[in-house]
Amino acid sequence: MDKIIIHGGRPLTGTVEVSGAKNAALPLMAATLLTPGWHTLHNVPDLRDTRTMLRVLETLGAVWQRQGGTVRIDTSGLTGAEAPYELVKTMRASVLVLGPLLGRCGYARVSLPGGCAIGARPINYHLRGFGSLGVTTTLARGYVEARAGSRLRGATIYFDKPSVTGTENVLMAAVTAEGTTVIKNAAREPEVGNLVDMLIGMGAEIEGRDSDRLVVHGVDSLVPAEATIIPDRIETGTYLIAVGATGGRVTITGCMPSHLPSLTEKLHAAGVTVEQEDNAFTVSCPQRSGRSECPLVSVDITTLPYPGFPTDLQAQFMALMVLGNGVSIIHETIFENRFMHVAELQRMGADITIDGASAIVRGVSRDRLCGAPVMATDLRASASLVIAGLAASGETEISRIYHLERGYEKMVEKLRRLGADIRRVRE
Repeated sequence: MDKIIIHGGRPLTGTVEVSGAKNAALPLMAATLLTPGWHTLHNVPDLRDTRTMLRVLETLGAVWQRQGGTVRIDTSGLTGAEAPYELVKTMRASVLVLGPLLGRCGYARVSLPGGCAIGARPINYHLRGFGSLGVTTTLARGYVEARAGSRLRGATIYFDKPSVTGTENVLMAAVTAEGTTVIKNAAREPEVGNLVDMLIGMGAEIEGRDSDRLVVHGVDSLVPAEATIIPDRIETGTYLIAVGATGGRVTITGCMPSHLPSLTEKLHAAGVTVEQEDNAFTVSCPQRSGRSECPLVSVDITTLPYPGFPTDLQAQFMALMVLGNGVSIIHETIFENRFMHVAELQRMGADITIDGASAIVRGVSRDRLCGAPVMATDLRASASLVIAGLAASGETEISRIYHLERGYEKMVEKLRRLGADIRRVRE
């Protein structure tokens, strides 16, 4: 098993290009199941999760080709409608094949999902939505078995809370349903909009893109699509925060600044300079040797559905607030178990107290943050430990980095090009 070794204390400088968004690529890959033929997806990141999704599609009978960031998928030879536990247990997003399989075949059997250990994340919203469309679901021996007696029928579906994967799954099932489907309190994340664009390109009729009310007029048939994955806003935000923690000046290219309104506001409030163009950020912050030179200001955050502060950037922002001048309160409202990185940050000298769904972060001076052996517990916790290691003095050793490889393409190489002393080694 590999690990990452970081010698911290170096400012980051230079230019880094953002990869395609994992959380957009996965539902678009699943959507290829809706209709037979060759689909072409551009800007697909090469990650553990995208490779897993390709394996899931293979088990269903799809074939694929990859050249650089372009992946072509042919779903003409669909041979089954079952996604096995061996694959689904490693990636929760595998459940996204339920919707398109129901839309095309009227039947699906998918293992209950796994992935990061950041809370229960039940799929009850998905199942209720399918039920409204006329699908009968049963849970047995760790599998969801969903079956429609005839063609799915449109319905009005209300989510108690916005669910990204729930919205995406129901949306894919509804595009070929008979009649009109209205999804209320739908997720508004840019990744959902990316899926809407692809489905419209396939011939779907959808109104309300980027709103919390999606109206789907079912169509009789679809055609193969060509689509481009949007830039990864979470990767973008991770590099923005990293420069705030280490100091330096970095231009982040190939991104969409409009997708990170809440983060840029909080970084400005914290004393980090962020300039934005149409497809780039330039972030800068003088390197600090202690708290007296250009101190970071402690600010509070509360994670919320888009366009609120992303839960997927909470851990990274906490690593920044460890160096803040004052006290920061970080309130997590999305996942109930997303503070597992706190114990590892404490090992490095962070002063953090957990109080229910909130973390109270008392900033420490840079000389108090020291490298240490730490262990990644989930994808975004891994990124927070990388940021802390880049800012800390001494050596940080991060184990279980397979979590990091689920969502960040070539992170070590990109950081090395920015001047970080970071390397990957085999244990």
